Amino acid sequence: MRSDAILMRLLALHPKIIDLSLERMERLLARLGNPERKLPPIIHIAGTNGKGSTLAFMRAMMEAAGLKVHAYVSPHLVRFHERIRISGELIVESDLVALLEECEAANGTEPITFFEITTAAAFLAFARMPADYLLLEVGLGGRLDATNVVTQPAVSVITSIGLDHQQYLGETIEEIAREKAGILKHGCVGVLGANSPEVRNEIERVAAHVGVPLKISGQEWQAYAQHGRVVFQDEDGLLDLPMPALAGLYQIDNAGNAIAALRVLDDERITEYAIAEGLRKVTWPARMQNLGDGLLRNFVTQGTEVWLDGGHNGPAGPVVAQALRDVAKCGPKPVVLIWGMLNTKNPGAFIMNFKGLADEVICLAIPDEVNAISANELADVAKRNGLRCSAAHSIPKALEHACASHPAPRILICGSLYLAGHVLALHSGQEASAVSGAAKR
Repeated sequence: MRSDAILMRLLALHPKIIDLSLERMERLLARLGNPERKLPPIIHIAGTNGKGSTLAFMRAMMEAAGLKVHAYVSPHLVRFHERIRISGELIVESDLVALLEECEAANGTEPITFFEITTAAAFLAFARMPADYLLLEVGLGGRLDATNVVTQPAVSVITSIGLDHQQYLGETIEEIAREKAGILKHGCVGVLGANSPEVRNEIERVAAHVGVPLKISGQEWQAYAQHGRVVFQDEDGLLDLPMPALAGLYQIDNAGNAIAALRVLDDERITEYAIAEGLRKVTWPARMQNLGDGLLRNFVTQGTEVWLDGGHNGPAGPVVAQALRDVAKCGPKPVVLIWGMLNTKNPGAFIMNFKGLADEVICLAIPDEVNAISANELADVAKRNGLRCSAAHSIPKALEHACASHPAPRILICGSLYLAGHVLALHSGQEASAVSGAAKR
């Protein structure tokens, strides 16, 4: 694709992949006519985990209400186009090429990160096509993230916060919470999802300083499972809703974030029926996704289940493990993990949660990723955490080994969104973008 060649050039414009700042972004946007000031009403979403799922729930609910919704997410899994969704549809190649070339010409050879210049291209696209709302996901942190040039969001949402990206956001949970809270803007309502008291206290402190009214999970609203249904309750009343289509009870928290944000909007077009339909129809790849028919089925035995999850940090470990236990309620099977991670993460904090749950862990270096942890290093970590493990050289070989060692197993491929991207590309037969999803800042 022509866009791949442009994206590869853009990677070379800054010596660092990640360099949190707003100055370069503001300079480029000014040259482009400040498209960030011409966007539809914005729902800005930050957090360590759950951002993408929360956005997916909101998009599904808004579209069920007949609204036109733009969306911006990162990283991409298979194709870069996944990051920019225009009125419900992925951006088309010709439009993406034109936007990237326009931003490249405006920037010249001045330093700017990949994420900054591609975010500027997304803002141009969103500003030029009318929509009812823009769902805008933060790339990293919040305060200095390239998306944080927006000044008056309709609502700001902060999902669950944990220890991740400490080298950029701070060593303590309070420091990280403070960075995430940087998306809160004076007079704009904020929604805070389920979090620890330390996080909640820090977000409340920042909100009070900035002048932001907060709607906090467990205080102003709550969402929980009851008798096979989801109950959402706030000061405006109670909603009795279907369980979400996304697997894992933790998705109820993300659905609650979405509903709480929509209640703040108070848009009469978004009815209880639309919220229910959104829960039924929501899709979000690589979040406890059961891989159905596709090319990877050629490498497994009959009766084998193959699941895929992109959870990739310490806080995600217990959540993914619990989701796997929830799946096991459908019937017992041998459980095999196929596991790969980046060296920017803490593999022990993730894999420790599967002791006593996984019968075997097959370790794999993420293909074509220079920052991937080797299979042997991962195996050492798994052994230290009391797990039986082995190593494989490819995703197909890992699947074959799992089925040779265990009858009709339940396989979970996990540990990285970049590994998930490779899995989805192989399973669908799609050609992946030349630029990895790891080039995301």
